[in-house]
Amino acid sequence: MSDSSLGHINLLKLCVGAERVEDLETWQESRRAAMPDGLPRHVTRMWPRREAELLNGGSLYWVFKGLILARQRVLRLDETLGADGISRCALVLDPEIHRTESVPKRPFQGWRYLAPEDAPRDLPAARASEDALPPALTAALAEIGVR
Repeated sequence: MSDSSLGHINLLKLCVGAERVEDLETWQESRRAAMPDGLPRHVTRMWPRREAELLNGGSLYWVFKGLILARQRVLRLDETLGADGISRCALVLDPEIHRTESVPKRPFQGWRYLAPEDAPRDLPAARASEDALPPALTAALAEIGVR
């Protein structure tokens, strides 16, 4: 349920262990079958305090090797227990990964809120299916303002 009187907020997260968007797609696809609803999840220690805004149309924006390159819509937040018995937050995501314009982002720990006005635009459908450029070239183009 969304409340149109609320704005929305996004999350920003480093995609650790993935060099390219295709790596995230492959990893999520291999894990989805193990989920009862078949939806991908990202588990994090902290529960977003701005939950209502996040669930009102927010997305998780993924940073690959210093560049925001993709996003997934956040569908819901589930409480989950870690192997250590500690409660965590599972961000339940739409399986569709949207490629975005590349935007440089410095490393950080955990996740950060990302205001809608600071979020990169989705790539047009025709560009989303193009082969990805090498990360170093993408970073160099983003640094000079070419997206």
